[in-house]
Order: sequence, then structure tokens, then C-alpha cells
Amino acid sequence: MDKARIYQKINEILVEEFEVDEKIISPEASLKESLDLDSLDYVDLVVIIESNFGVKLVEADFEGVVTFQDFYNIVEQKMTVKS
Repeated sequence: MDKARIYQKINEILVEEFEVDEKIISPEASLKESLDLDSLDYVDLVVIIESNFGVKLVEADFEGVVTFQDFYNIVEQKMTVKS
């Protein structure tokens, strides 16, 4: 799966599962502020991403995540390691 498809799939998940307005999703936008998810929502996000991409995310993966681009990069890195 290429970068563009990873980004597109993540965005689709955010819009469908968390009712995020796709207009606020941009690579440089703050993930936390834009999504306004509580801690349970983040757990759901991790589970959904893991099941859709076949990767394992741990708390340490999120330490440097500020923007959507950071999140895309984590998923992309995990997919690269997996293959």
C-alpha cells in the first residue's frame, strides 16, 4: 500500500468512525485538537487502525505525534516494517 492510499484510508476511518469533518483533516493540523477525542476514542482509533492495516501500535508510538502527518508516518513505518 502506497503513502497516498494509507493517508486516504486513515482519513476515511476518521470520517466514518469518528464523524470527523474531512475539511479539518490536513497533514499539518494538530491531531489531538482537530479530533477532540477522549481516551476511549483513542483506544478505539488504535484498534481500528490495527485491524485495518495489520499493524500493532503501542503507547510509545504516539509520544512524538502532534500532527496528522506524524500519525500517517507512524502507520506507514509500521507497514514498512511489517512487509
